[in-house]
Amino acid sequence: MKLLVIGGGAREHALCRALSLDPDVTALHCAPGNAGIAEVAALHPVDLLDGAAVADLAESLGADLVIVGPEAPLVAGVADAVRARGIDCFGPSREAAALEGSKAFAKDVMAAAGVPTARAYVCTTPEEIDEALDAFGPPYVVKDDGLAAGKGVVVTADLDAARAHALACGRVVIEEYLDGPEVSLFAVTDGETVVPLQPAQDFKRALDADQGPNTGGMGAYSPLPWAAPDLVAEVQRTVLEPTVAEMRRRGTPFSGLLYAGLAITSRGVRVIEFNARFGDPETQVVLARLRTPLAGLLRAAATGQLAGHPALRWTDGAAVTVVIASHNYPDTPRTGDPITGLADVAEKDEHAYVLHAGTRADDQGRVVSAGGRVLSVTATGPDLGKARERAYRAVDRIGLDGSHHRTDIALEAAGR
Repeated sequence: MKLLVIGGGAREHALCRALSLDPDVTALHCAPGNAGIAEVAALHPVDLLDGAAVADLAESLGADLVIVGPEAPLVAGVADAVRARGIDCFGPSREAAALEGSKAFAKDVMAAAGVPTARAYVCTTPEEIDEALDAFGPPYVVKDDGLAAGKGVVVTADLDAARAHALACGRVVIEEYLDGPEVSLFAVTDGETVVPLQPAQDFKRALDADQGPNTGGMGAYSPLPWAAPDLVAEVQRTVLEPTVAEMRRRGTPFSGLLYAGLAITSRGVRVIEFNARFGDPETQVVLARLRTPLAGLLRAAATGQLAGHPALRWTDGAAVTVVIASHNYPDTPRTGDPITGLADVAEKDEHAYVLHAGTRADDQGRVVSAGGRVLSVTATGPDLGKARERAYRAVDRIGLDGSHHRTDIALEAAGR
């Protein structure tokens, strides 16, 4: 198979790394990619949001399958443009990607499908905002209705802060606070069959002990030793399959990766949000544990053949990812700083590797920072404690001036 991956973050590096290890992949391309992806795939410039340009590139490369990584191209209809050229594509249509593109739409789908989720108000005026905030009380959960790169959600006990965020969003979803730990569960689907992957947990706050502002994610781990043994089966039955069935009933079947962000509350599992693509940084740890070749799985979903795909195989061990972020992230990050120690990790850490997110090669050939989240340092081990130890040992080898990372990724879970 000749494959083209669209995107340039750590999620796409994780995808490309897994695909590069698949013996069925004869050529691997990525657009636009980054300095790390260049080590496993041929890079090409492209406007991610230009469906015609992506389709042109796929056609010129003779790609058998296009895999769209980020949410913005999916919401812009890039997958539709690729499929219109007769090229298989892993990723939902523009209409189906509205599950992530609009939180209000997702709430409507969940209501119709009977999926358990938080009670919510969709607000467009200051009066509606005030009514919703008053109805739920603190802590306030305020979500921008549209895409916000993982940073459109504010959870706060400060009424003024909640109201200010709501007013800045335009159309906003205000919902009840869900107690309990959060879980990310991915499922590959062709619009009929739903195949769940292994669950993971990510860390959204910038600082240790879940302090600081929300980010796109500062680390993740898998598996979850504290989760109920039947969690995946329950979510498949009560969340994933009903949602896919409802999307099909509406005439907008969802084919691709359905990501359920869940809260395990005192009243049971509740959906926090849906995403229409692999999550970052959870993808890094989930794919680190997947033994089934990835290309065949994604193509089976893209071609409606998922029902005949063999059961997935997983390692018995664990994986931990720690994100190294630029100075000042998640506010405006500083970029252009040289990164050192990457070769040391590759040479000295057999069970750890570095996935690039915000990086590029400068005119001197050095790898430098080019975004907020710069690197995802990922390690595997027989258990979470060992994987965590290996990940942080690799983190210590890397130098990036002004960078920061959390020191408590998987700490509590490893202790269990």
